[in-house]
Amino acid sequence: MSVKGYVMQLQPFSVNDGDGIRTTIFLAGCPLRCKWCANPEGFSRKTLVGWYQRKCIGCGKCAAVCPKGIGINLNEEREKCVACGKCTQVCPTNARCFMVHEVEADQVLEDIQKHRLFYTMSGGGITFSGGEATGQPEFLNYLTERIYDMGYSMTIETCGYFDFESVRESLERMDLIFMDLKHMDSEIHEKYTGVRNEKILENLKKLQDMPGEVVIRIPVIGGVNHDEDNIRRSAAFVHTNIPKAKMELLPYHNFGMIKYEAIGRPFQQEKFYRPSVEEMDHLRKIVAEEGVELADFR
Repeated sequence: MSVKGYVMQLQPFSVNDGDGIRTTIFLAGCPLRCKWCANPEGFSRKTLVGWYQRKCIGCGKCAAVCPKGIGINLNEEREKCVACGKCTQVCPTNARCFMVHEVEADQVLEDIQKHRLFYTMSGGGITFSGGEATGQPEFLNYLTERIYDMGYSMTIETCGYFDFESVRESLERMDLIFMDLKHMDSEIHEKYTGVRNEKILENLKKLQDMPGEVVIRIPVIGGVNHDEDNIRRSAAFVHTNIPKAKMELLPYHNFGMIKYEAIGRPFQQEKFYRPSVEEMDHLRKIVAEEGVELADFR
């Protein structure tokens, strides 16, 4: 029997999160609250309708069908929204749309099969991302077990903050595991993400025993974790505890800004900045100096 889960989107033809052409499944529900998050709609596991004001033409069709009497500006009355989706069915510009929806796992499997030719011909496969890919262990296990039997390559992206045993079997099916390492200082980590990093560091160590390839990713945030000391300590930790792993440094971006508008949350990332190309090259050199091989999936 299929299980249900909360999905932000299925993105076909992805080429940045693993080899070849892939379908990325964005699973909702994340225990972190990173202040630079690009996918804020994925914080919780519940159905969510968004409203893109810049797309709205003010036709009023959404208001006409809303059973709760919500007007055109969804964000002014968001507390009334039950995410029934009636407004998304009549909006002519997709200004109203599901940002998180509940789906049957078997429907996800059916959808990814539509692109199987691209996986086969390009050496691609399926990537689980988020939100947080490990936030729905039963849903993840159901999907990975069946995709494994289909013979497709699988990759997972995770923040690392999870109960390892609840997702061990899913991780063991992965050909590639991306796990974040946002800061080595636990207090600073908590300040910017809402949680301390001890659980993440312990889970990182356990990746050494996973059969697949491992890449430790640092989202390099100017003003937070881009200092030389943190990068060197991070690389030294990886070299000592996960010697088989590579590292990838990803510069900060604010591409998720429009999503904050859509869900009515304030966008407050002004103090963060994208390190320069020269700074990123310098930090990658530090990683190499610590004996860790660099990866690049951009």
